[in-house]
Amino acid sequence: MTTDPSLGAIISERRQLINLAYRLLGTLADAEDVVQETYARWYALSRAEQDAIASPGAWLTTVASRICLDLLGSARARRERYVGEWIPEPLPEGGRAGDPADRVTLDESVSMAFLVVLDAMTPAERVAFVLHDVFRYPFAEVAEIVGRTPAACRQLASSARRRVRDARVPVTPAEERAEVVRNFKRAWETQDIKALVGLLDPGATVIADGGGVVSAALHPIEGAEEIARYLATLAEHAPALGLLERTVNGQPGLVVRDSGRTEAVMAFEVAAGRITCIWAVRNPEKLRPWTDS
Repeated sequence: MTTDPSLGAIISERRQLINLAYRLLGTLADAEDVVQETYARWYALSRAEQDAIASPGAWLTTVASRICLDLLGSARARRERYVGEWIPEPLPEGGRAGDPADRVTLDESVSMAFLVVLDAMTPAERVAFVLHDVFRYPFAEVAEIVGRTPAACRQLASSARRRVRDARVPVTPAEERAEVVRNFKRAWETQDIKALVGLLDPGATVIADGGGVVSAALHPIEGAEEIARYLATLAEHAPALGLLERTVNGQPGLVVRDSGRTEAVMAFEVAAGRITCIWAVRNPEKLRPWTDS
């Protein structure tokens, strides 16, 4: 039995494709579907067609990016049917359990705050920006993928860059972020309203995603005191609630468990020593990587 020497090179692209598709789509499940479809299209080619492709890796990236672009174009209609707020799927440290080829590299470009900004972009902005600014593809190659001129892609990336810059908060050292989240955990566990309010920025926001599958606040909760009371009420109604400090998309976060089940994953944005935003993902479909964490 002979082994195709190019097979290993093709399969080795899988992790790069997963990383790209997750940043473009915001959910691991969709990213995996895109990568599967990309490989299906590769293996649907004849051997002669495969051999004629000078750079299989570039071909796979182009196909995956175009599939993502199509999915992003149809996402608006899907979101209109989504119950409540939509939040990107949170990832544990290491990206996920299982095959190393499926792990997403956790860096600033997959922080929850960054993914939320990406989600507000147009599909073309998002693809152009991620390919160029995150994965360092030249605009000539981005143009072929997006189907626009290199100049147009530069404009798209520039517009996306402004969105990121406008949403960016001053960088807080990792140790300080972790300490704020740890203090928040203690205050919530003890239902210390005063301490919770002190840890929250006066204009802080909680955004929850239940997807209509489980109960969750349908609209953002705003204001430190309002959030503190909301959290205290949750603790009162769930005496078996447990909070675990975990890395969420490369940042300090919390996993909320009730009677041993993962009920939510919380990501935080911290600025000037206070929490400015909490993203709480409750939709079970987005908690698959956390069920055994």
